Amino acid sequence: MPPELGDDLLSFWRERHLCTVTTLRQDGSPHVVPMGIVVDEVAGCAWGITSRGSQKVRNIRAADAAGAQVAVCQVDGRRWSTLEGLAVVRDDEASVREAVRRYAERYRQPRENPDRVAVRIMLTGILGNVR
Repeated sequence: MPPELGDDLLSFWRERHLCTVTTLRQDGSPHVVPMGIVVDEVAGCAWGITSRGSQKVRNIRAADAAGAQVAVCQVDGRRWSTLEGLAVVRDDEASVREAVRRYAERYRQPRENPDRVAVRIMLTGILGNVR
């Protein structure tokens, strides 16, 4: 069951902030990079877009079928929020289109990228001082 997403938390995750995503390499060390993330409160998940050859995609795909443990974080002054969850890479056209649509609503229309994939994170936990 996904965690409850309060109004303040959803508002914070609708503001335009660049996030970081943390995945785990094969040796267990963290790989932390910037990424645009959009929360889907209805489905209890978050979406991102990236290139299929990226290290984060390789890290996620190396996990089992249930998904890879990831954390996405954003900070604005003293306000911060981290969403934890299980990530999977989706490369079907419908998932990529949905992730792009959501990304464009929060940030801007992304550039064309024939190697684009979607990352879907099923939320399992929330940390931070924005709830």
